[in-house]
Amino acid sequence: MKRYLVLFFSIIGLIVLTGCAGSSDKNSKIEAEEMIKVENWKESPLFESNNFSMIGEEGRAGFIYENNEVDRFYTNRINKYMWHFWGSEEEFSGAFQVIGTHEKSKEPIVVVPEREGQSSLSPNNGADHHIPSNMALPKKGLWKLEAVIDSKIIGTVFVEVHEK
Repeated sequence: MKRYLVLFFSIIGLIVLTGCAGSSDKNSKIEAEEMIKVENWKESPLFESNNFSMIGEEGRAGFIYENNEVDRFYTNRINKYMWHFWGSEEEFSGAFQVIGTHEKSKEPIVVVPEREGQSSLSPNNGADHHIPSNMALPKKGLWKLEAVIDSKIIGTVFVEVHEK
């Protein structure tokens, strides 16, 4: 009789463990899908730093930008943008690049190619570090620009690209 009870409870235990493992995988998949949906695809807010208007994440990453005809993004028009970063020197040592993703295609493109040692680890316009870049985006619509240093995303800016 004891043998049957041990066997019975072993089977019940295996069923419970198997059910929990499947549930966990399913929950992980749902959480990952929700994370993708949650991403806030709207133009980043403007903020002020030392009397300069910037777009991005205040206190983390952004570039000088006024929502006017000079600074605004237009399809395939190259313009100079000065990126500014707030944080420790260690965070900003390494190769800098910008990766862009269009809201509809979700296929990332290189907007600023990786380049070593281009960031100026000195304060500028109220930020801890800065780096100039030339950027152009090929398609009208909303774009996510990810500033990457040493293969780590250190800031994200959403911008609208207009047709001229």
